[in-house]
Amino acid sequence: MTSGYLPVPPPAPHATAATAGTDLAGRTALVTGAGSGIGRACASALAAAGAHVHVVDIDAATAKAVAETIGGRAHVVDLARAETVEELPTDIDILVNNAGLQHVAPLTEFPPDRFALMQRVMVHAPFLLIRRTMPHMRARGWGRIVNISSAHGLRASAFKAGYVTAKHALDGLSKVAAVEGAPHGITSNCVNPAYVRTPLVERQIEAQAAAHGIDTGQVVSDVLLSRSAIKRLIEPAEVAAAVLWLCGPHTGYVTGASIPLDGGWTAT
Repeated sequence: MTSGYLPVPPPAPHATAATAGTDLAGRTALVTGAGSGIGRACASALAAAGAHVHVVDIDAATAKAVAETIGGRAHVVDLARAETVEELPTDIDILVNNAGLQHVAPLTEFPPDRFALMQRVMVHAPFLLIRRTMPHMRARGWGRIVNISSAHGLRASAFKAGYVTAKHALDGLSKVAAVEGAPHGITSNCVNPAYVRTPLVERQIEAQAAAHGIDTGQVVSDVLLSRSAIKRLIEPAEVAAAVLWLCGPHTGYVTGASIPLDGGWTAT
């Protein structure tokens, strides 16, 4: 998937309590889309720091596999259906809204049902989960909400109306939660990565290579990374390390932020 222009970096170290200075023993976390990619890395990092993690995913096999690996609990839930959110626990100290999906098409050809689905999963479900878990956080006087947004929550790209709209909305929702949560010891932030080496991005690379008749290395270097100063994909463990940092002892004053992990994309 890479060319000589895009060397494969050494694997990023797993975020652990030892490397991040974070002890989450006694805390309970819930991570959506935790069956693979960023969500799986976040669930693993939080569990390594001592948290009990609820692993939420639409895919039963991956959710159960991750939960078994990290000693968490699996929940097989379709977040596009609002009523299924009621099946999830409320006694959550750390909420990581990560679940998402992508669709690429010109705005005038973008399927309305697909657009609506993306908003349900990436905006409405996080709203319901924040609404559902904040009372417990308020009662304990401590809470961490981390929303996995995107550089597309800060910038736009053509042909991604559904995704860009959802991520901009998620950033706004996160800021409201930050303002309302502040008096109760609750922080709410977005982590905004550029293209992450996940199954979702891998599928985009393959689809664009086929559509444009170019190899996958060219898609990465000429399309995905054209606006990034650092010419590589970010790894899921790097995103998870930022999430873990936001749950740590020195970030209680960090709230309402959208933290770019974008290789310099939004700096230009």
